[in-house]
Amino acid sequence: MKILLVDIKYDYGISARGMNTIGELGFKKSFLSLGHEVVSFYYDDYLKSNLGGLQVDLLAFVDKQEPAPDLIFFILYTDQFTTKTLDTLKEKYVTINWFGDDSWRFNSFTKTYAPHFTHCITTDKFSLPKYQNLGIRPIVSQWAAIDMRIEHFTGNENKSDNEKSGSSDDPKHPSYKYDVTFIGHINPFRKWFVSRVKKMGFKVEAFGHGWPNGPVSMDDMFDIFRTSKINLNLSNSKSYDYRYLFSGPKNFIHTFYTPKVASQIKARNFEIPFYGGFQLGDFAPGIGDFLEIDREIVCYRDLDEACFLIDYYLKNDQQREIIKQRGHLRALKEHSYKNRFESIVKEIG
Repeated sequence: MKILLVDIKYDYGISARGMNTIGELGFKKSFLSLGHEVVSFYYDDYLKSNLGGLQVDLLAFVDKQEPAPDLIFFILYTDQFTTKTLDTLKEKYVTINWFGDDSWRFNSFTKTYAPHFTHCITTDKFSLPKYQNLGIRPIVSQWAAIDMRIEHFTGNENKSDNEKSGSSDDPKHPSYKYDVTFIGHINPFRKWFVSRVKKMGFKVEAFGHGWPNGPVSMDDMFDIFRTSKINLNLSNSKSYDYRYLFSGPKNFIHTFYTPKVASQIKARNFEIPFYGGFQLGDFAPGIGDFLEIDREIVCYRDLDEACFLIDYYLKNDQQREIIKQRGHLRALKEHSYKNRFESIVKEIG
């Protein structure tokens, strides 16, 4: 199959932030590893201006393809493409879009654009009735882990399974550098949460845009997952914890303005176990469909419960290691983008 991938090349379309790793290493390389031909159309340069030119250029680019693409796969950012452009493509080609934020922007975004694709993918099973109201039967999939073990790109086909997973240690006896870590963009809630955990006496290191440690490379991120006793997966949705709200005016503003009313499953849920880390994450509805809670992942519902669980699993190494290993094996087997897209292509037919 020839797939035309329409996406941004850089994180948030900003070259200084580095590669859009999910698009390039997750989506694109997984399609290639499944034997498909992939041609990319990047629209970063059109984000700030010239959206009119974007419509013309995309249509011209698609029509020049020889042979024509069997599938045009979009990862819409916001409103860069007009519904007229999408309809023009839908009339001539099979089109599909990955709607990865339906838990918080279905009404403000998805319901406008979904009818203009041949197929839709949603990562939010709770949005199915909303799609049905539009007369659409979406493909239900999920975010996943970027699999750096794909031999076609890493050249590691002769390495052991342990080496391919990014670890040179015995998984039963790892060498830990950190007690507790978090990797992700800073926001008021995450900053407050990490500071409170530290005040409880735990050693926490945070990495990513906005944190003193700054962002880390993908290789370093995977190494941090593997060498942390506990990897936090923190929400970026609303929080009504009174301690958070009253600890600063920015917190009120963040809670009032963010449209993210509930935690959602994201790629990090699968990346941490895939690369051999123990995950303590805020509870995201539906996560139990993919990782068994308290057997493959541990979840908390508020700050107090998180601190209780951090203390418990730092003191109970054996239980922590068993959960970590179960999650690791489950993620390796089921939760790479290659797994996801193999199923999606079959469902499209």
